[in-house]
Amino acid sequence: MTNLLKPGDKAPIFQSIDQHGAPVSLDQFRSRKVLLSFFRNAACAMCNLRVHQMIQRYPEWQRQGLQIITFFESPEANLHKYVGTQQAPFPLIADPGAVVYNRYGVESSESKTDATLALPNVHQLADEAAAAGFPLTPEEGANFHRIPAEFLIDEEGIVKTAYYGKLITDHLPFEWVDRFAASSPDEVLIETENRSR
Repeated sequence: MTNLLKPGDKAPIFQSIDQHGAPVSLDQFRSRKVLLSFFRNAACAMCNLRVHQMIQRYPEWQRQGLQIITFFESPEANLHKYVGTQQAPFPLIADPGAVVYNRYGVESSESKTDATLALPNVHQLADEAAAAGFPLTPEEGANFHRIPAEFLIDEEGIVKTAYYGKLITDHLPFEWVDRFAASSPDEVLIETENRSR
């Protein structure tokens, strides 16, 4: 089993290419705070809704010095076909081989997928996504059992929060991101949770 990252760990470096063909590395954002998000796949309705919500919050976060980087376990063509149509102002990165996912210990779990689908409110979430323009769309060949994970990384490249989802609908609360974005470099984060498996 891959080791999980925890607060205080140095964030693993990566070099990737975003949806516009531009190189993206964690090192290029040194001296800035980073929200690093690992989503399921480019067609995932709930993932698309989450990206939509992040786009709405991004201007304020960017003003506070926070950069967003997102990964999808999908081929680049699917990135453009699905989530890429939202024209996000931050990097969307295809990682079909889950190379960076593995570096960050992002989980794939059939049991957690099944547990999510058994939740009474999962249809409500799907309806909310559909109402926002993101209907349930299966992506051929996608890893249906990928569980989201998100990391708040400080200006020195140190993980401040490692949030490993417990379900496929489980994401880092936006309130945590708001506090991180507004914090000064010498402040200690209130939440430093590493979700247990």
